[in-house]
Amino acid sequence: MALLRSLFLSAFLLSSINAARFNDLDVDKVELSDVSFNIASSRFQIVDATGSSAGPSCSLLQNAYRRYYDYIFSGVKSAASGAVSPELTQLQVLITSADSECDGFPGITSDESYELTVDQPTALLKAANVWGALHGLETFSQLVYEDDFGAKTINSAKISDFPRFRHRGILLDSSRHYLSTKVILANLELMAMNKFNVFHWHIVDDISFPYMSRTFPQLSKKGAYHPYTHVYTPADVKMVIEFARTRGIRVVPEFDTPGHTQSWGKGQTNLLTPCYSGSAPSGTFGPVNPILNSTYDFMSQFFKEISTVFPDAYVHLGGDEVDFTCWKSNPDIQKFMEQQGFGKDYSKLESFYIQKLLEIVTATKKGYMIWQEVFDNGVKLKPDTVVHVWMGNELNEELSKVTAAGFNTILSAPWYLNYISYGQDWQTYYKVEPLSFDGSEEQKKLVIGGEACMWGEYVDGTNLTPRLWPRASAVGERLWSNKSVRDIGDAYARLSLHRCRMVRRGFPAEPLFSGFCPQEYQGL
Repeated sequence: MALLRSLFLSAFLLSSINAARFNDLDVDKVELSDVSFNIASSRFQIVDATGSSAGPSCSLLQNAYRRYYDYIFSGVKSAASGAVSPELTQLQVLITSADSECDGFPGITSDESYELTVDQPTALLKAANVWGALHGLETFSQLVYEDDFGAKTINSAKISDFPRFRHRGILLDSSRHYLSTKVILANLELMAMNKFNVFHWHIVDDISFPYMSRTFPQLSKKGAYHPYTHVYTPADVKMVIEFARTRGIRVVPEFDTPGHTQSWGKGQTNLLTPCYSGSAPSGTFGPVNPILNSTYDFMSQFFKEISTVFPDAYVHLGGDEVDFTCWKSNPDIQKFMEQQGFGKDYSKLESFYIQKLLEIVTATKKGYMIWQEVFDNGVKLKPDTVVHVWMGNELNEELSKVTAAGFNTILSAPWYLNYISYGQDWQTYYKVEPLSFDGSEEQKKLVIGGEACMWGEYVDGTNLTPRLWPRASAVGERLWSNKSVRDIGDAYARLSLHRCRMVRRGFPAEPLFSGFCPQEYQGL
């Protein structure tokens, strides 16, 4: 029974292993034995292996070693095994590439694979760079369990692991409700535990502008809920980016225009379109005004700043849900439409604006992600554009069209976790197959991953974490694990225990169903 105990007490471990034992084609990728070893907190160490390109100067790994040591042994009281067992005294970490990437940032093409061998007296974790090593440390920590006498134990294992999809994201919305940096960092930690690698930061929207811009400080001064308490200072943003980096997570900011911009207009005069009631201004404003040169001057300066603040190669430019009502009411817009030959087709005006914005962002040497409407409206896009599919109607048809056009695609439509219901909705998220659309193998290679989204209308720091986890863990498994790993009963057993692991580590992950955790959440 030792092997069975290891598999279940390493709950969701096989969510982390993309070659799980259920897959007949990949059984050589994972070997788990019933031979067990004790791990004593007073003698066990995580160290750099001889010949590793990342040595003691790599603070990213050194801090990760301490973090995972604490996770493995946190709350442990002195315990002795009832049987005399061999002891595992070290986990050695070997980075094989000449460039460990210790001081760099993860990217869309980063190698996240690793190999883990657990044998007595030393375990070996081998990865090309630090990003794979971070995932391997998480897997090692999940392999550790307590025997019947409370002693930390691990089974002999050989694992070769890698993600199925290279973009595995979580979207958090910090505009509709402000999220403290403490809450954001906690969820970055949980993302690492579930092998997500992209934090999609929907940082501003209609309702508030909490991003503190150095170039345009009035945006947050007038657009945030409060100019001092409900903003992200440059130091806050830098801290989030660095915390994410040290956990192998990219930070992709979203600044959505021309719609979703009411908060922008509070601090930037003439940016938004004046709406009319009949022949007179109504005093309200609509989307970004696309006919003024000042609009593009502002966007050029703003995105130049964004390109220096956020190091990732991509920025999300939004482009969704643009309401044309205000544009239609404005006589200056109507005259511009006539001059441009757009007729009454306001989607052409939207495309006119988006095209200019994409040129601005391209000049900053950034790639861009956009919501699917930008593609649907026929805007000319760079070949490396990532199209974000979010609309649930005709989902497979959309994926077929986007990939047929040759664009990389990420999927969110089935994974809007802000929608809640009574029962185990995680199963719905788990059953999604991202590549079920009609298309060639080349098309399906263009689906680079997906994101679980937590929009903020009804979510703030009080309920974000339990609402997101462990429901997002089901999405994490779908994006990391082999397509064949689909057994709901097996996933429930592993996910229940993984939820308890997150609780034991101090995070309020909500229960899947009736039951208990050996170490319950103790509150703040």
